[in-house]
Amino acid sequence: MAESPTPKSPSGKVFDGRLIRRMLAYLKPYRKQFWISLLLTLLLAVLNPVKPLLFQYLLDHQIREKDIPGLRLLILLVVALLFIQIIFQYFQNLMSNLLAQSVMRDIRVKVYQHIVHLRMKYFDRNPVGALQTRTISDVETLNDVFSQGLVTIVGEILQLLVMLGVMFYIHWQLSLVVLTTLPIMLIATYIFKEKVKSSFQEVRKYVSELNSFLQEHISGMYIVQIFGREKEELKRFKKINEAHRNANIRSILYYSVFFPVVEIISALAVALLIWYGTGEILYQRLSFGTLVAFLMYIQMFFRPIRMLADQFNTLQLGMVSADRIFKILDTEDFIPDNGTLDQSSTPFPAQVDIEFKNVWFAYNEEEWVLKNVSFHVPPGKTYALVGATGSGKTSIINVLSRFYPIQSGEISIHHIPIEQFKLNWLRSQIVTVHQDVFLFSGSVKDNITLNHPDITYEQVVAAAKSIGADEFIQQLPGGYDYTVKERGATLSTGQRQLISFARALVYNPKILVLDEATSSIDTETELLIQKAIEKLMQGRTSLIIAHRLSTIQKSDCILVLHNGEIIEQGTHTELIRNNGKYRKLYELQYA
Repeated sequence: MAESPTPKSPSGKVFDGRLIRRMLAYLKPYRKQFWISLLLTLLLAVLNPVKPLLFQYLLDHQIREKDIPGLRLLILLVVALLFIQIIFQYFQNLMSNLLAQSVMRDIRVKVYQHIVHLRMKYFDRNPVGALQTRTISDVETLNDVFSQGLVTIVGEILQLLVMLGVMFYIHWQLSLVVLTTLPIMLIATYIFKEKVKSSFQEVRKYVSELNSFLQEHISGMYIVQIFGREKEELKRFKKINEAHRNANIRSILYYSVFFPVVEIISALAVALLIWYGTGEILYQRLSFGTLVAFLMYIQMFFRPIRMLADQFNTLQLGMVSADRIFKILDTEDFIPDNGTLDQSSTPFPAQVDIEFKNVWFAYNEEEWVLKNVSFHVPPGKTYALVGATGSGKTSIINVLSRFYPIQSGEISIHHIPIEQFKLNWLRSQIVTVHQDVFLFSGSVKDNITLNHPDITYEQVVAAAKSIGADEFIQQLPGGYDYTVKERGATLSTGQRQLISFARALVYNPKILVLDEATSSIDTETELLIQKAIEKLMQGRTSLIIAHRLSTIQKSDCILVLHNGEIIEQGTHTELIRNNGKYRKLYELQYA
């Protein structure tokens, strides 16, 4: 899925004060590292211009006067200065990168923590690949801002100011000669900065598109191959990749032009300096050491200007990435969690009831999915939901777990409205087993426990034995430590389903929801699954969504939905006798 057009910082400026203040707030836990890094940067900015002064003094005094002891002393001083600079540079790089990595870790954790609490509707609207880009690539861009951006820019600007001050102090006429080329350099730098900024923004855009495309198509590779769309999808990928390549090439082109231009301007400044300086030396108005010092200053003067262009682009990209990240962090698309009740305050009994009272619900305003739905599931009973696709079966489960808020009516568990429960605790009491079982990369044990620290290995084995999964798990290489590949690709549908049942059992929920749990398995496996389901439902209030009507005939009650309304309810026998919608569905399925 494509992203919006090339992003820009909210204010369109390199320095967006609001974003910089928000980014700097993440430095608070690392104030010590920040101030050490800044101090070392400032010291380096002051020390760098000292070297040409030492060489000037060495040429004009020690060498001219043949002061050998003084010459040795100055050479030792220059060497010592170089060692000090190397040590300062090492610790400055170490501190700034440690600082950047620490801040990056904190921001990435905060973004992920925020994302996992967003309501499902947010994920319906936003592609997973774009969220991956925000959490990984955009946060990585901020690393450059903290390690090479703000502090380095301050250091480079200070170094320029110190050098200008020293140069004017030594010889203001030579300084003016050097500065004659500065306007050309500034114009070239500005053009380069704007061009590279635009190309870098395009690169970020296409990185996000590549992430979205790959995430969707690798996850859906089965569909791509079953419909023979490999060539067509490859063409689409090539098109996005080509755009990404071209954006990178444009940035490389700008660099390949800018750096030679800087060298030409620098060479022009050197030529002007030698032309003017040699004349002054001939007339004995300028010392040779001063001319050499200025030649060194020219090399040092243009390097920070060149680097500043790069760092301003880094900062601009950081502004764009920060704006994207903070837009996610500013998204308040949460299910309100104002409930106060949990197991400690309102302990549930062994079995609970569920009640829907006049529930109206729409994913989009006024497009009603559930219309005035009312029913009551007594404690420990099993109710089945039947109806055509789009009739509202899954929506009942979604609103029961508060993945989406209802617009009107009331849903209660144990005679208490679900909004009064703490959200996490409410969801921990409801376990849903889906038709398409999602398994994570990791061991079988970890997929059953979901890394819950309180669930023991013995509990896992006991649960697997109870629902008939232990036998096939023990046959896997490594047993419960067998590494499940992404989404459980190396296991059969039935095996994945049994693992999901073991997962449900170890979490010991009060309410069990089976969403099409047997609709995509063979008959032999279905018999095994049915036994597991019977074990799971013992002593639990259960809701079953099923297309196979044979799997729900023993339910205590069957609710028949049509266009978001309950049009029939009763036992299998009663509904067959009524000769209504359910009987038509039954006869159609078994004709």
